Amino acid sequence: MSDLHFTLYTTIDSLPATWDTVAHDNAFLQTPYLRVLEESAPTNMRCFFIGIYEKEHLIGVALAQYLDISKLYSFGERQHCMKTKVRNFAFRRLARHVLFVGNTMITGQNGYTFIKPLAPEDLSRLLRSMADALMGHFKQEGIRIHLVSFKDFYTEDSQALGNRAFRSLFHFSVQPNMIFRLLPSWQNMHDYVADLQKKYRDQYKRTQKKGEGIVCSEMDLSMIQTYEEEMYALYHHVALNAPFNTFFLAKNHFYVFKKQCGDRFKVFGYFLEDKLIGFHTLLLNGQTLETYFLGYDAAHQKERMLYLNMLYRMTAFGIENQFQRIIFGRTALEIKSSIGAEPVPMFGFMQHNQPWVQKLLPRLFKNLEPPIRWEQRHPFKKLN
Repeated sequence: MSDLHFTLYTTIDSLPATWDTVAHDNAFLQTPYLRVLEESAPTNMRCFFIGIYEKEHLIGVALAQYLDISKLYSFGERQHCMKTKVRNFAFRRLARHVLFVGNTMITGQNGYTFIKPLAPEDLSRLLRSMADALMGHFKQEGIRIHLVSFKDFYTEDSQALGNRAFRSLFHFSVQPNMIFRLLPSWQNMHDYVADLQKKYRDQYKRTQKKGEGIVCSEMDLSMIQTYEEEMYALYHHVALNAPFNTFFLAKNHFYVFKKQCGDRFKVFGYFLEDKLIGFHTLLLNGQTLETYFLGYDAAHQKERMLYLNMLYRMTAFGIENQFQRIIFGRTALEIKSSIGAEPVPMFGFMQHNQPWVQKLLPRLFKNLEPPIRWEQRHPFKKLN
């Protein structure tokens, strides 16, 4: 650990020349995506890019995000019960200034990457040192960080960190990441559908029938700019009706993403009689297909099974382009499992600046992370 140190960066142009070489295995840590955050982050978010060095050599990169919750006009409007109102009030009062070591905008272990293995003891100390340095940075600005959260970790890394310098932090589990591991034997959707049980083959056929008349087209940069207002309205409807939000995307986010990442970022629009009624987005991340934000018209979603249609189209894209897996994220768990995605547990760590709140975090967290009851579906005829 004595040879390890890090530098905080606030602009992409100041990053070391070898940054993308180190971040080679994760598109969410490479400069094209980081420029998206720099140019079109949510209005209540500030991003920090962290270079980790062994002596003078860059061996790792990381991302941290600060959120000012007071600038958020809604945490989500799906639930209007008193419990939700108490949760929102507590969040504004006890966690106005939040620091995330990781990326709050996506699901998965995308907060850091290294070109050489790091012992859990060193990694846990390093991550905590990063958080301390960022809290010091904000203290100089007169901002007191109330809550620090380290996200997301899969089981093995979570256990390793929890036994080291993270031992004193609140260790929590969140909704699972829905991951669909695609079989090499699937060359097209016909192969995929052939492996489904009858109930789920019927679901697929019914969804295709409901989607008749809808034209799905890949949108280039010009189309995204043309439909920017409509896309944002469709996205905003979905986001506003989520159980819980800590940010809302900037209106130009998809345009900037496409401009920076080009063919690695895919936007597909769903048109009915030349009207945009929905869209979904994908990021090509090596052998992994990452689903990103989407939007849809509520009336057509119900009538046309639009969301399920999108999931099948994402699956088709993954199969036809020979990806190994699709990351579907942590929402709509049951419907995603009905097409073949499986839950992978995710964990995080949290620390509040007030000791009495820290003691209450296990109880408070139950309200911060709304419980989801769902039944996992098993759509395939047999295990492959």
